[in-house]
Amino acid sequence: MNKGIFSLLIFIFSLFSAQQKPVQIAFLSDVHFQDLYGNFSDNDFKGITNPKTGKKTILRTMEAQLHSTRIFNENYFAFLKALDDIAEKGIEIVAMPGDFSDDGQAYNLRGLHQILEQYHQKYGIEFYITTGNHDPVGPFRKDAGKDDFLGQDGYPLGIYSKDNIGKINHRIITRDIAESGYLEILDELKNFGFYPKKENLFWSTPFAQYSLKDYSYEKALQKAAYTQRMYDVSEGFPVPDLSYVVEPVQGVWLMAIDGNTYIPKNTHENPANAENYKGAGIGYNNVLTHKKHLINWVKKTMEEARKNGKTVIAFTHYPMIDYNDGATKDIKNLLGEKKWQMERVPQDEVAKAFAEAGLQIHFAGHMHINDTGVRKIGSKMLVNVQVPSLAAYIPAYKVLTIQSPDKMEVRTKVLNDVPRFDELFPLYEKEYEVLQKEERKDSWNKDILKSASYHDFMLFHLKELVRLRMIPGDWPKDFIEKTKGFTGEDLLLLVKNTNKQKEKSIYNEAFKKWNMEDLLFDLYKLQSADELAKKDIPAERLQQYQILEKLFLKYKGNDPTTLKLKSVFKILTLLSHGDPADHFEINLKKSTIKRIGN
Repeated sequence: MNKGIFSLLIFIFSLFSAQQKPVQIAFLSDVHFQDLYGNFSDNDFKGITNPKTGKKTILRTMEAQLHSTRIFNENYFAFLKALDDIAEKGIEIVAMPGDFSDDGQAYNLRGLHQILEQYHQKYGIEFYITTGNHDPVGPFRKDAGKDDFLGQDGYPLGIYSKDNIGKINHRIITRDIAESGYLEILDELKNFGFYPKKENLFWSTPFAQYSLKDYSYEKALQKAAYTQRMYDVSEGFPVPDLSYVVEPVQGVWLMAIDGNTYIPKNTHENPANAENYKGAGIGYNNVLTHKKHLINWVKKTMEEARKNGKTVIAFTHYPMIDYNDGATKDIKNLLGEKKWQMERVPQDEVAKAFAEAGLQIHFAGHMHINDTGVRKIGSKMLVNVQVPSLAAYIPAYKVLTIQSPDKMEVRTKVLNDVPRFDELFPLYEKEYEVLQKEERKDSWNKDILKSASYHDFMLFHLKELVRLRMIPGDWPKDFIEKTKGFTGEDLLLLVKNTNKQKEKSIYNEAFKKWNMEDLLFDLYKLQSADELAKKDIPAERLQQYQILEKLFLKYKGNDPTTLKLKSVFKILTLLSHGDPADHFEINLKKSTIKRIGN
């Protein structure tokens, strides 16, 4: 064959293959980036010296981490590991559904900017960010600080933006710890989706009037300005909305929805008063009442996309679908309306509104959980994929592969091993020594410093979080006291005797291996990691839970403790049998979602 013709055929084949290559998007949510090795623009403090590395480090206490739903320090290393993984896989689009920083502080935003820019320059990765309730904490900048940074002597160190706030006498003052508002975040991170780039094929906001047909970079740039992205959250209270839609590659529209709704506490106050706004943690329930223009914008965008043959992938910080796998009612009945973060569960009207607007695929964060939710409204289907946090159990990110406009694959990438995850452990040793001197009864368990991997560290974090915060805060004290010493065998005998049954086939001894503390810990594992949690629960115990759930289901008595245990096992069963949440395929044409074997 003529060499010229052969070369031409190879070129055509390569071009065709490149065009057929599926688009991949990685979703990194709730990174909660805190710059361990950052610096302040107005203070020489660079942190305390780590005896292991000799590095100056700005970190929070372990005490603070184990009382929070997220860690503050080791997630720095997990973030780098995730980005390295993504780069190695050749993925060039990364979407970040909010809470990309600790609390939107200037020094953390600068550090995040530097890292994203490094990976963009080195690997060509394009980052697209949307806001979360931690960035910004409120619509406008406000003074703030933290009481729980770690000092060189092992005692807490306060870092504040001004001197008349905070509880800790040993303190650092820097304006860089203030909570940034929308304006500061937009200025620092505009290159990561919030502003258009010349290479984008399309970029728009809810406030832009142009269509794809008459799009130009110049028009988009004008509409990206802060002053062009305001709406009245209440009459006379203009606040920003940084939502945007972008076409980073031919045929795919990424819709970054700013789901933050900052409602004024007092409508008679000055609209510019940063302290007069409620937090946005409730999510989409407030969008339905105070940010309805987003629903209209989504509908308009979906119609435009359909007309032009575009595939739309939306992402927001907040879930659009109930993520409790059908257990929400039972959780409320057991614990109460305001426990287990029930106020954050989206109403059914949220899914209905966005499904009817035409939205089909949505990625969310906020809850630090792994989950998939599906709602079918007539002939329409909305799939909500909950992206886990890198700063909580189970630490993971999602990869979406768009095989075709109708068929997509979602895979969960768990970060089991993270280089340098134990780099800060010597500093926590000092902190623990101080707590021992103070004879603190509720001190954290030092065994967490024996963790052999990042996965183990995050699992231990969850265990301590359950012990120190979740059980005391969410569960009825009388129930915890009455069941405190129960083993699995006690639960089995309780329900067998109550039902007056003799299940001879059940081997009681096997149930002695675990207790009530294990049961509640496993419940939170399943709530956090969905099906991925089953790898962290002994298979024998999972089978025993199923046996107990069936036995408790038969209970018809009225003993309060037994009824609560009946609810616990029902909730556990529901949480462990949700929609596929690890590796699965979404078929929009057939309106199906199916698990893919790994």
